[in-house]
Amino acid sequence: MVKSNPGEPYSRISSREAYEMQKNEDATIIDVRNEDEYISGHVTNAIWVPVDEIIERFNELPKDKDLLFICAVGARSGLAAEYASSLGIDSKRLFNIEDGTPSWIKEGLPTSYDNDS
Repeated sequence: MVKSNPGEPYSRISSREAYEMQKNEDATIIDVRNEDEYISGHVTNAIWVPVDEIIERFNELPKDKDLLFICAVGARSGLAAEYASSLGIDSKRLFNIEDGTPSWIKEGLPTSYDNDS
């Protein structure tokens, strides 16, 4: 269930909710982990932008879709969503997949490895 905490400029969702949003092609998942984490397993078709590069690579984020940020446990993805908000993206378009990539993989959702999409 989508939820929002006071003071957070994004909504929190689960991996399953993110998958459903991604299927509708109205949303893009952005993996903000480090490269070694990314190649060891990531959401299929995710955009890889490490959290410390979100600001400098801001123009690479889709302008016409909801942005679903994912990391390992929801901390870096929350920070990335906050960065995106501070750069002017409407908070209604920002989501933190709070259970992270390990849960995505454990649930058997579409996963790629190495540098595959």
